[in-house]
Amino acid sequence: MGRAISKNEVRGTASGVFFMAFFGTAWAGIGMGGLQGWGSNWVLPIVLLIAIALLVSCFMLVAVSRGLSKSVSEEGARQGKRIGIGFGITFGAEGFLIAMASIICNATDHFEYFFPVMALIVGVHFFPLARLFRVNVHYVTGTLICLLGIVTFFIPEIMHIGQHEIIASWAFLGFGTALILWGTGFTIFLMGQRLLRMAKV
Repeated sequence: MGRAISKNEVRGTASGVFFMAFFGTAWAGIGMGGLQGWGSNWVLPIVLLIAIALLVSCFMLVAVSRGLSKSVSEEGARQGKRIGIGFGITFGAEGFLIAMASIICNATDHFEYFFPVMALIVGVHFFPLARLFRVNVHYVTGTLICLLGIVTFFIPEIMHIGQHEIIASWAFLGFGTALILWGTGFTIFLMGQRLLRMAKV
């Protein structure tokens, strides 16, 4: 017999996949904005296919988890409550800092710094989440996004592809962060699959 895996454990991984799909696609939107219409005939379908694949993976985990037990130990319930509170605080702090960054960048007429700063905020917020959820991949995700944000400060803002002008910093950061988040989502999906295999052993 495998370890008792609760429905909440698997659905927690499904939630992680959903968040990575959603926010990864949002960052891809920034990347597409940077392309200024260049390559839209093939970039948008690829983005949508990746997002749909992750969402399908999320719903698969939810569907399969229906057969698992709902029961949670007293310690598990306390831990779940701590995780919920910690996630709320972390997510709220991230939103507040991003809002402040937007206000400051606009007030100082340096909006070009907003997305790199936002990437740093997003990257840093993964470190407490890694400890909270005990998911080590979040340390890698946070580190990569922070590095991407730092590198973006040195990327030329405007570049040309033939006669077409693009906002290179948006494209680089947007698609780079999207790929990192999508990769994290796929990794979390595999973790959910592993939990399901453990439940069936």
